[in-house]
Order: sequence, then C-alpha cells, then structure tokens
Amino acid sequence: MTRPRVDLKSRRWLWGPVILQMALIFAASSIPNLGALPGGVSDKSGHSIGYAMLAGFLLRALAGGRLRGVTWTRGLLAILLATCYGATDEFHQLFVPGRSADRYDVLADCIGATLGVALGWLASAARRWGILGSSS
Repeated sequence: MTRPRVDLKSRRWLWGPVILQMALIFAASSIPNLGALPGGVSDKSGHSIGYAMLAGFLLRALAGGRLRGVTWTRGLLAILLATCYGATDEFHQLFVPGRSADRYDVLADCIGATLGVALGWLASAARRWGILGSSS
C-alpha cells in the first residue's frame, strides 16, 4: 500500500502553520483580562515560546520546507516578520479591554523569534555537517 506523497512545495503545506500560529496569537491577544498562563509559565516566556514557533514556521516556509533552503537572509527575514507581527499584536491589544501594549513583550517576541531561527539554522548546519541525514 502506497501513501500519498505530501507536496512540500504546496503553499498550504508551507504557509498553513504560519497562518495558524498567527491566528492563535491573535486569538489569545483578543481575550480580555487574560490571567496567568497555565503551568506557571511567565508572560515573557509565553511570548518567547509563541514567537519562536512563529519564526520557525516562517523560516520553514521561506526556505521552501527544506533545510538546505535555510540562509542568513531568510533567517533575518523570519525574525523581522515575527517581530513586526509582535508589534502589531501589541497595538491590537490597545483595543482589548483589560489589555495594554508593552514594549518588553515585543522584546520578548524578538528574542523568541531569534531563538526559533537559531534552532532552524542549527538544524540546517547539522545537515551540512552530516549529523542529520541528507534527505532533509
């Protein structure tokens, strides 16, 4: 029995996770008077994790779903796009009751985005160095 092959170049396959993560961030930012995050996760850690994921998804999409497509330019673009989305999300929160904009949240977003891209770059480097298989 053969499995249908996933088209790695499909826009839906590449950009779907980006759009889903952006929608999740927007939905969370739309909750008025959001309390503490579950599991004792701090607000800044939550921002960093969410934007590390967003930047990782952006890097994957920009690289065409291939580790060999990861470049410094694409990495910087992923960080920039994720951070800009973080800034617009903080602006969005100005209009949500009980929420406010915080420049330190944008800083946490940028740090998280940088870490997400760094992980993607490390995976790409590991492939080049022969640590990961060449099929990636």
